[in-house]
Amino acid sequence: MSENSVEHSQGVHAVHNGSPQAAPLLLIHGSGASGACWAPMIPALAERHHVVTIDLPGLGSSAPVTSYDIPAQAGRVAAMIDGLGLGPLTVVGHSSGGYVATSLAEQRPDLVTSMVLLSTGPGLEALLPQPAIIRALSGPPLGRLTWALRSDKLIRKGISATCAVHVDIPDELIADLRGLPYRDFVDVLRCNGEYISERSVPERLAKLDVPLLVVFGAADPRWDPASANEYAVVPGARIELLPGIGHVTPLEAPELAAKLVLEFTA
Repeated sequence: MSENSVEHSQGVHAVHNGSPQAAPLLLIHGSGASGACWAPMIPALAERHHVVTIDLPGLGSSAPVTSYDIPAQAGRVAAMIDGLGLGPLTVVGHSSGGYVATSLAEQRPDLVTSMVLLSTGPGLEALLPQPAIIRALSGPPLGRLTWALRSDKLIRKGISATCAVHVDIPDELIADLRGLPYRDFVDVLRCNGEYISERSVPERLAKLDVPLLVVFGAADPRWDPASANEYAVVPGARIELLPGIGHVTPLEAPELAAKLVLEFTA
């Protein structure tokens, strides 16, 4: 596998950066996003790792799916890892990408050597009242209409509403989000909620023997930053709060987030 190559495996769009001989690192994006959200972090990570950035099934450039159920998504990612002969590896999940990472570790502990969760809400009780633009895009009565009429500017505004600092949003991320149907977006959010309603992420991870780094923005407007401490039930978990940073860590604090990941995997 050459550097900076793109391929599809089991319907999953995967982009490779860094040396194929280096330790593999899988990046899983959150809902309403794509692998493009990781762009600012990749150069630093690829200096030490074989970085594999995916679009989750049904999102970005990956093949359509009929269900966004978290265990099903994790199963598809596992099939991709097997297909590419990548495992075992470190998995980094942003936001609800952390749910897919957790489910992957639950189903296939042989594939996950360690895990990093960036801004991954532990359970529904930690969800804060959402920014107005997020409510308008994601729920009744205006959601479907607002979604149909959304411009690139509105998409950027929606992402920025979950940030605490100004961010440069990759054009590729905007293009991927323009292609996401409203029904799929709502299904993703519903399936996320079902997964953490059934059992919280810290509760799930406490039963697994996976080294864990949790990174939260201390000014996250989506999830109560104090809820990061719920991950303390996971034996040996390391928890980092980033002052002045919101929900989209890969865009808001890419250098710092990459540094924390590299320290953790060293």
